[in-house]
Amino acid sequence: MATAGRSSPPRRANRLIYERSPYLQQHAHNPVDWYPWGQEAFDKAKRENKLIFLSVGYSTCHWCHVMEEESFKNQEIGEIMSKNFVCIKVDREERPDVDKVYMTFVQATSGGGGWPMSVWLTPDLRPFVGGTYFPPEDSAHHVGFRTVLLRIAEQWRQNQEALLQSSQRILEALRSLSRVGTQDQQAAPPAQEVLTTCFQQLSGSYDEEYGGFSQCPKFPTPVNLNFLFTYWALHRTTPEGARALQMSLHTLKMMAHGGIHDHIGQGFHRYSTDRHWHVPHFEKMLYDQGQLAVVYSRAFQISGDEFFADVAADILLYASRDLGSPAGGFYSAEDADSYPTATSSEKREGAFCVWAAEEVRALLPDPVEGAADGTTLGDVFMHYYGVKEDGNVSPRKDPHKELQGKNVLIAHSSPELTAAHFGLEPGQLSAVLQEGRRRLQAARAQRPRPHLDTKMLASWNGLMISGFAQAGAVLAKQEYVSRAAQAAGFVRRHLWEPGSGRLLRSCYRGEADVVEQSAAPIHGFLEDYVFVIQGLFDLYEASLDQSWLEWALQLQHTQDKLFWDPKGFAYFSSEAGDPSLLLRLKDGAWGPWAEQGWSWRWADVTPCPLQTRMEQSPLPTLLLSQTCSEQPRIPATWSGWKRLGRSWLPSLRGCRRSRWPCPRWPGPLPCSITPSNRW
Repeated sequence: MATAGRSSPPRRANRLIYERSPYLQQHAHNPVDWYPWGQEAFDKAKRENKLIFLSVGYSTCHWCHVMEEESFKNQEIGEIMSKNFVCIKVDREERPDVDKVYMTFVQATSGGGGWPMSVWLTPDLRPFVGGTYFPPEDSAHHVGFRTVLLRIAEQWRQNQEALLQSSQRILEALRSLSRVGTQDQQAAPPAQEVLTTCFQQLSGSYDEEYGGFSQCPKFPTPVNLNFLFTYWALHRTTPEGARALQMSLHTLKMMAHGGIHDHIGQGFHRYSTDRHWHVPHFEKMLYDQGQLAVVYSRAFQISGDEFFADVAADILLYASRDLGSPAGGFYSAEDADSYPTATSSEKREGAFCVWAAEEVRALLPDPVEGAADGTTLGDVFMHYYGVKEDGNVSPRKDPHKELQGKNVLIAHSSPELTAAHFGLEPGQLSAVLQEGRRRLQAARAQRPRPHLDTKMLASWNGLMISGFAQAGAVLAKQEYVSRAAQAAGFVRRHLWEPGSGRLLRSCYRGEADVVEQSAAPIHGFLEDYVFVIQGLFDLYEASLDQSWLEWALQLQHTQDKLFWDPKGFAYFSSEAGDPSLLLRLKDGAWGPWAEQGWSWRWADVTPCPLQTRMEQSPLPTLLLSQTCSEQPRIPATWSGWKRLGRSWLPSLRGCRRSRWPCPRWPGPLPCSITPSNRW
């Protein structure tokens, strides 16, 4: 497609204007002849013997926005791209299979990865050069994107045969790397050995002061925290069990006090850029909210500390209010970047969430009754949340100077010390902080909101179903269970094909909030089945509505039929039959979110009213055996093994909800589903 002339802004739409993905829509007016992933682009590359430039990202990705602004909106760079390459854009959240194949290549060749992912392919889709973000022009430390484009185009013209041979060798190496699940089956290691190794690895990497399991960046990793709860349940009378519980609860408290937790708008940001949980990467992802709601609910169930129940409620409030669809599902994410004011021309990371000291003072000028003369609401609020006159963000954590003079709220002082400092009673302090948060939230509502990705994914909605269902059962809140049922109904109506029994990957918000599908719907991947099935089991346990259990068993059967490899003892990540995928991968460690791969066979190892006899499926042991042989050096990634307690860890059968300090069950369970089967 021809691009606009240099004399006027390039506003002519390219093919991406017809796509439903918010990420692809963001690039629909680039001066680049973008194609979506599909046969039209592949045919063009073969017909014209052109290389493919593949760019993969997602709509709330900060560096994806940066590369678009610097390179993809640049008229001259756009012309170089369109002249020399068939340019393809992929939303990694729509097509995790495509992303996974080429990320495997980038990680294998560079030792790292991330988004935006930039990969150059031969016309038959074999990768030979790849990376992530490229600056537009050369610098002392980096080769610019313009130079990379020109060099690769020249190499294709001059050394085409050599590049083809290189790409074939790369493909063969990738196939070798991807042979997870092709070795001979090995016996699963003893349960206690694996649990101990996982615990020791987490204990060794634990941050004693601030919690978490790394220095920085620091991610919430709820799967690790859930594992530690399991380890405590099995070893609660031992020093190791006590340490497991201490590590998990301390981490959860430090996260909730930190800036990674949005104290004004609720919910959690993606990760912290420092070990203190202070300065976050400000995007908010649905999958984090679902998992964290579960882990905070469990923390309350174990400890009886209302603090954790309050945080779980905080997360679910954010998810319902800001990510909830009127149709019943949940949107995917909120961006990190936004305009500081309605008249701003440039977005900044965190602009929606940060505060200048003078803003806080202006919003909270009232004197505090009972405090020292002259003490205002602002004084107390700023003391508690660490607000400083010149900002509380270290320049080392603000390389682009977007947060200069701003404050990221963090519970800097304990409530007891703050109350004592100002001569207040604890109840007075709580009221002051609550009023301060209310006023700041009202002021923040007047700011331009970050971009909302209104794509709705089956897998992430499944995680949110679990979050609401488990919180509803533990906190005894029927409204949470009802919200989980509403989301499950949404998935059934909009993301499931009754005829084939298959899930769909995604749907989208259209005009007037009407739910729409793309012209060529994308069928679900393994993660979609895993998380929807788990959500349905959690919803069944919270509601005892047998229809959710029946549907979960039906989906489990479909999952086994579509993804299980009986020869390789593992599940494929995607269905068979897509000729555009170079590799059909199996993934034992599974992505940045959740316990995928480990909630799979729950229906086969848990007695239920729909089964005429109790049976133990061999699939959990088969999958464990294969995973053990493939991942002997990273047992911490196996922490999802707690899901196998019913068959592989028989001692878990003794760990009942009723033994925990704060059981929360909505009513008596049928005799064939007892609390010992699901805690």
